[in-house]
Amino acid sequence: MRLKSARVQMYRSIRDTGWFDVEAAKTILVGPNEAGKTALLQALQQINAPKGTIGFDPLRDYPRAAYNDITTGKVKPSDVIVASARFSLEPTDQAVIPTEFAECEYVYHRKLDNSAVHSLEGGPGTPTYADVSKDLDRLAAHADGRIPAPAEGAPPSQKPSEQLKEMVSGWDENTRIADNTATTLDAWLKQMLPLIDEDNKKEEERYDRLLLATKIDARRTEVVRLLEKRRPVLVLFSNYHRVKPRIHLEHLATRTETGVVDDEAFDYGNLRLLKLLGFSARELSTLGRAAEPTASNGAALQAYRDQLDKRSYQLNAASVRLTDEIRSVWLPDAKRAEADKLRVVADGQYLKVVVEDDLGVDIELDQRSEGFQWLVSFFVVFFAEAEDLHANAILLLDEPGLSLHGLKQRDFRATISRLAEKNQTLYTTHSPFLVGPDELDLVRVVEMTDRKVGTKVHTDVLAEDPGSLLPLQEALGYDMAQSLFSQSRNLVLEGLTDLWYIDSVAQLLRDANVAELNDKIALVPAKSAGKVVYYATILHSQKLKVAALLDSDAAGDHAAQQDVLVNTLGNKAILRTKDAYSGAVPRPEIEDLLRDTLVNMAKAELGWDISSTASAYPSRPIMDIFAAEIQGFSKYRLAKAFVRWTRGHDATELSTDERQQWEKMIGLINKALK
Repeated sequence: MRLKSARVQMYRSIRDTGWFDVEAAKTILVGPNEAGKTALLQALQQINAPKGTIGFDPLRDYPRAAYNDITTGKVKPSDVIVASARFSLEPTDQAVIPTEFAECEYVYHRKLDNSAVHSLEGGPGTPTYADVSKDLDRLAAHADGRIPAPAEGAPPSQKPSEQLKEMVSGWDENTRIADNTATTLDAWLKQMLPLIDEDNKKEEERYDRLLLATKIDARRTEVVRLLEKRRPVLVLFSNYHRVKPRIHLEHLATRTETGVVDDEAFDYGNLRLLKLLGFSARELSTLGRAAEPTASNGAALQAYRDQLDKRSYQLNAASVRLTDEIRSVWLPDAKRAEADKLRVVADGQYLKVVVEDDLGVDIELDQRSEGFQWLVSFFVVFFAEAEDLHANAILLLDEPGLSLHGLKQRDFRATISRLAEKNQTLYTTHSPFLVGPDELDLVRVVEMTDRKVGTKVHTDVLAEDPGSLLPLQEALGYDMAQSLFSQSRNLVLEGLTDLWYIDSVAQLLRDANVAELNDKIALVPAKSAGKVVYYATILHSQKLKVAALLDSDAAGDHAAQQDVLVNTLGNKAILRTKDAYSGAVPRPEIEDLLRDTLVNMAKAELGWDISSTASAYPSRPIMDIFAAEIQGFSKYRLAKAFVRWTRGHDATELSTDERQQWEKMIGLINKALK
C-alpha cells in the first residue's frame, strides 16, 4: 500500500499540521530551520516504526507549553492522536481482500501512549437498524403467514413478528448491526429460513440481503486486520546515523553490555551494521582474539573453522548486497563508478568498511565522498531496520546529502529519485539543489510562523513566511541563471505558469507523436508581461536567437507594442496566443488554449466546479471565470494541478480543438526559433 496523506498533532513543535497529500513516489518537505521538519518525520515513523524503535514519551514529546494538561490528568495520553496516515491500496493489497472493499482506503492513527486505532474509509458501511427495519418487518410478516396451525389443544407458538418485536425492543434507528446485535439478528434469520417460500424470489432476495447485513461489520473488521499486517515499515534516516569506517569490536561490546551505548549518534549506524551481519559485537570480538585450536583437537578445530567461515560468508553476503544496491542508484550511468566494490572485513578487533576502486585498491570508507558515505550508511540502516520488509518500506530522509557541494546535491537528487522508484520516499531539505525546477508539484512547504499555532504543512506552494519558500525561489533562480545563456534558442514567456503549461502539453503531444517542440529551445519565464522586454533584450545582446510568447490580453498587447521589443526581435518573433487559438474568447490567454481540460481537471482534482458558467459564457476568458467563481483562487495551484494531471493522462484526453491549437502553437514556436 502507498501513503496517500498524513497528519501530525500535538508533537513537540507541532499542534496540528492538518492533513497533507503525499506523492506516490517522492515528496519533498521544504522549510527553514526550526520549522518542525525533523519532528514531522519522527512522528510519522511511529505509524509503523522498525522493531526496537523507541515510541512516544509524553514527557519528551507532548508540546511543552501544554504538558500541565498531562500531569493534571486533564488530557490522557490514550486520548491524544499524534500521527495519522491514510493509505491507498495497491493491486497486491486488493488481491487479499473481498472485491467490494478494493477501492477503500486504510487509515491508521498512533496515539501518545503508543496504542493505535485503525479503520477503513469507503466500501460497504456497517448498516444500522434504520437501514434494515423495513426488510425485517416485511420478512417477519411473510413468515407469520407461513406458520402451520398449532395442533389441537396446543398453545399457539410465538409469531416471527412477535419475536422480532421482542428482539429489537432495545434498539433505535442508529443501532449498528455489529457484534452482539449482528449475532442475535443472524440467529433469528436462520430460524426464519424454513418459513420462507422458496418459490418467492422477492422474499428469498430479502433474506439474503438481511443475512449479508449481519456480516458486513465482521467483514470490515477482517479487512482491517488483514491490512494492518500489510502496513509499510517507515524507516527514518538522519545524517547522524553514520556507519564508522573502523569499529573497535571490544570497545563497542563493552559499551553495549554496560548500557552506555550512544544509540542516537555515534553507535547507531555501527549497531545496525552488526544487526545486518547477524552478529553481536561480543561474538565478533571473541572470534577476533580466539587462538586457533591445536590440530590434535579435531572437533574444536572444526568448530573454530566453521565460525570463521560463517563470519566470512555473512560479511561477504552483506558486502555483495550493499554493493549491488549502491551501484543501482549511485551514478549508475557514469563511465567510471566511484565505488567498484564495497567490502566489510573483520581484522582482529576491528570491523572495517572499505571500498575497492576500479584499480583494485582498498580505501577506507571515510576517504570517499560525503555523499557516498551517506548512501552506504543509509543502506546499512535501511536493510537492518526493514529486514525482509524493505520492499514494503517507506523512506523518511532527514536532510539527505547535506554536506555535499551544491552541484553534487543536484546530481544526488537523481539518486533519491532512483531510490523512490522502489520505495516511496519523503525527505526534508532547505537546499535549493535538492528541489528540481520540474518537481514543484512534489513540494510540501513546512513552516511555523507562530509557536502558539505550531508547525503547518501546505500541500500547495503557499506560505505566510517568505523564508519558507526560499529553497524553491533559489532553485528556480539557479536553474534560470544556468539556462539563461546555455541555449542558442530561447522562448521568453510571461511567467512560470506559462512554462508549466507549454512544457507539460509539449510532453503530452511528443509522447503521442502529434507534435515535437524543438528540445534545443529553452523556456525562459519572466515575472510578468512587462518584463519580457528585459529578458529578450539581454538574451538578444548575447547573439542568441530569441522569441517571445505573450497572451492576447491588455498586458500582452502593451508589451507587444513596445518599440524596444519590436526593434529587438522583429514582429515575426513576437508570438501571441491568439495566433493559435480558434475559440470564441476575443483576447485569449494561454489557459484558454486548454479551456475544456482545465474546467474538467479542476473539478476532478481540486473540487472547483465552474462548468456551468464556462458553458454559459464561452467568450469569457477562463481565468476570469475561475477568479470570479472560486474563492481564494490561485493560478499557480491550477497550473500545478494540471502538471500533476498530465503525468497520469495522455494527449487523447485533450479535446480535438485543444490538440489542434497546441499543435499549431508548437509549430509557430519552432518556426520562430528555427
